[in-house]
Amino acid sequence: MNFKKVCTMAAAACMTVGMIGSAVSAEDVIKIGIFEPQTGENGGGGIQEIQGARYANEIRPTVTIDGVEYQVELDEVDNKSDKTEAVTAAQKLVADGVVGVLGSYGSGVSIAAGPIFADASIPAIGVSCTNPQVTSGCEWYFRTCFLDPFQGSVMAQYAFDEGYTKAAVIEQLGDDYSTGLAAYFVKKFKELGGEIVTDQQFQTNQSDFKAILTEVKAAGAECIFAPTSITTAPLVIKQARELGIEAAFMAGDTWYNTTIIDNAGQEYAEGMVCSTFFDEADDSNEVAVEFVKGYKEWLNADSARIDRNGGNDSIVGNTALCFDAYNTMLDAIEAAQSTEGEAVKATLQEVEHVGVTGNIKFDAIGDAEKDTAYIDIVKDGKFEFLKTVTVQ
Repeated sequence: MNFKKVCTMAAAACMTVGMIGSAVSAEDVIKIGIFEPQTGENGGGGIQEIQGARYANEIRPTVTIDGVEYQVELDEVDNKSDKTEAVTAAQKLVADGVVGVLGSYGSGVSIAAGPIFADASIPAIGVSCTNPQVTSGCEWYFRTCFLDPFQGSVMAQYAFDEGYTKAAVIEQLGDDYSTGLAAYFVKKFKELGGEIVTDQQFQTNQSDFKAILTEVKAAGAECIFAPTSITTAPLVIKQARELGIEAAFMAGDTWYNTTIIDNAGQEYAEGMVCSTFFDEADDSNEVAVEFVKGYKEWLNADSARIDRNGGNDSIVGNTALCFDAYNTMLDAIEAAQSTEGEAVKATLQEVEHVGVTGNIKFDAIGDAEKDTAYIDIVKDGKFEFLKTVTVQ
């Protein structure tokens, strides 16, 4: 079995390693790997997902297998928002003996790590990695979020419904999330009858966007779809407004983050629209209402948690998704009554979890079956729920 036993020397002497039986110590633990960026371009989003897992672990710290209660320990690694580092981080989790993995924020690092988890027969549940290749290229990967084809189509539908007929696209070269989401937006917007007046690209770590924004301005775009990182977003917004560009800014789930408003400046971020997985203002789900209350109390109990959350107690969708991913993984382990990889993977295909972000059931590929996204707009310096959109 793929779990680690932590026990006294006396208890260890009377146990057979790898078996679950009556002699198992009460101190036994199983490890769940937290595969997230803590540094690099996506570090902010990764930390917010980590906090969702930490809160979930405090609320539900154990699993029961064959009548024996096991402590669940989080094994956190930093994939540094980098595909090469992601492989090293994944290998460490394998060496540590984790029985399941949660993450990552960022599709590229998830795609890179997939073969490592598959070779080790360790099931992984992605949280906000929305690129289709995460699951389509790896049968051991599942995810709790909706996908980029859906998300890109949702934003294109929203833009067209709002009366925009000329859109500009700004995407980051080499970033699977950014280029994938941009492509799906473009496809749907054109199908609806809209025109992509310019499609601009930039390099990772670029900070001066004036040249491409000048092209956007000259093209006469009415709206700008820019699926970029939390780090890049405020730079693009601020520089665009300084150039006198008045077009509406739109993006995907990564832009649902208050640090973007803070760093771009309230006056520049006003009116920005993005899709997201969850909105704390939605009171239609009792599980979500309970989560919002409990998580805010947990955040405010420790100033360090508030700091890691961006300096406030607002709840972003990827935090809620990670909370759901943790509980779904534990549901699968308990349903399997085992920590063996094949058994847990098989139960993940069957388990249904009533979560904060809605009911979670995976399709044959491992994707959560979802058909609706939340749309939020920045108003008076804060995100405000605007509407839900289902792609037509």
